[in-house]
Amino acid sequence: MVKPSPWTSKILALLHTGNTRAVIAQIKIAPSIKDLKTLQTSLLTKGLLGRRRDMDEAVIDNLALLSPSRLRRSP
Repeated sequence: MVKPSPWTSKILALLHTGNTRAVIAQIKIAPSIKDLKTLQTSLLTKGLLGRRRDMDEAVIDNLALLSPSRLRRSP
């Protein structure tokens, strides 16, 4: 059984501190597309999606960058 990544909960905790620059920086270096999708659904369920435009754009842009149809980042 694979343990879920704690990355999403750490990003949400960082978001609650109000430091959106740090959140965007962490989104840009997300470990995987799965983690980004989990973050996006967590933001949607908590009602935080759409409140900060720059953060929403960072999530969408990095989902597109990590999508299988594009080149993947090297580990």
